[in-house]
Amino acid sequence: MLNFKKRTFLETAHYTGLTNNARHLSQNDIIVSKTDLHGRILYANQTFIEISGYKETELIGKPHSIIRHPDMPRAVFKLLWDKISSGNEIFAYVVNRCKNGDHYWVLATVTPIYSNSNELIGYHSCRRSPRPDAVEKIIPIYRKLREIENQPNLAKGLADSLSYLQAQLANMNKSYDYFIHSL
Repeated sequence: MLNFKKRTFLETAHYTGLTNNARHLSQNDIIVSKTDLHGRILYANQTFIEISGYKETELIGKPHSIIRHPDMPRAVFKLLWDKISSGNEIFAYVVNRCKNGDHYWVLATVTPIYSNSNELIGYHSCRRSPRPDAVEKIIPIYRKLREIENQPNLAKGLADSLSYLQAQLANMNKSYDYFIHSL
């Protein structure tokens, strides 16, 4: 099921509490979680609990950002939240942090959850093992976005990073979703 290896993608030794160990999902593993509109975890399946290293009681009610890895660009999360809060699904490659500082990559599909009266009430996320070649392609992009975001003015860093990402997509003549599926 889960396995570990030394980290090879981004230099994060300067982040406190991170290890250099990568965890990997098997091709049959699926991480599932559900959140409310504010991103607080309402449900976490056993695979999520196992790979994250948290107990279920440590996850339920907590913000999903409890597993946010510092190498993950804020611009990608901004894009994600903009899409899902407007009622659309999104696909994204995401690196997450485990409780002990290990990390793992996933291909995430996040979709809105609607009530019977068609009211947006939360979000459902399904994460699978990503293709290694796709992760290797996304790493330099995420590294560049994090470099841009690394400014004293956090809001400007986020805006500049998002603008850079959008410009790169425009240069490729691809939407974000098409880009992710093309990796």
